[in-house]
Amino acid sequence: MPQSLPVAIDLSTGDNLTTYMRAVNAAPILSAERERELALRYHNEGDLEAARELVMSHLRYVVKVARGFMGYGLPLTDLIQEGSIGLMKAVKRFDPGRDVRLVSFAVHWIRAEIYDYVLRNWRMVKVATTKAQRKLFFNLRKSRARLGWMNNEEVSQLAKDLDVETKTVREMESRLSSTDVAFDAMVDQDDDERYLAPSQHLGDSRYDPEVVVSGNEQTSERSQQLASALTELDERSKDIVTRRWLSDDKPTLHKLADEYGVSAERIRQIEKRAMEKMKKVISIQV
Repeated sequence: MPQSLPVAIDLSTGDNLTTYMRAVNAAPILSAERERELALRYHNEGDLEAARELVMSHLRYVVKVARGFMGYGLPLTDLIQEGSIGLMKAVKRFDPGRDVRLVSFAVHWIRAEIYDYVLRNWRMVKVATTKAQRKLFFNLRKSRARLGWMNNEEVSQLAKDLDVETKTVREMESRLSSTDVAFDAMVDQDDDERYLAPSQHLGDSRYDPEVVVSGNEQTSERSQQLASALTELDERSKDIVTRRWLSDDKPTLHKLADEYGVSAERIRQIEKRAMEKMKKVISIQV
């Protein structure tokens, strides 16, 4: 899906953000039937206008999710833009054949994209989050370039010049001196450097007999429950569920409809009823 699907509004200023918010809130909320119709048009025909309408109608949810990340000190406009990318990815991967609304599916993609953005910018966020800290940050960078670590007199003078406490200057100096460490060691790091990675100090429980046996038992139990639930289905329902949910090469509703000589909607209904029946069988077993 092209990156140009969201509203083409520059979010760099407050006025444009206000205009964007108005446009987003003015977009109509789609009914389940209209949403499914648009998703089918995009999924089966590659109709980009249908995809655009799906994206436009769900941008209000992007804004809502983005607001929840404002405490990290990152611009709301950036959070919205990253969330919009997640929404477009969700629309591209959304399967209209499943009985799920797009918003329920998309919210996970929106959050994932924003999470990734926050993590990429975490170093910047933790060093300076307020206007005063950013001012101190830049002054310290200039001072450190000339002096290295500052002595007590230099700390006191800078604190006086910027009208902050000396402990604030020391704290920011310490932040500037720290470095981010990747959780996992890099492949090309030697043994003297690998120990710095936090992952090197964690115990490896993958081969713990208790963990292995417990994992195998859970996997075996889930497989037995699934096999038992499948036996309760007729051959057609079993084939549809197996191919749609348990196969690597998942056929579309229309492909199955052609094979069975029925409509795609009929295949969807059969799949839905089969899944409901399987859930009841598994719940009884549990």
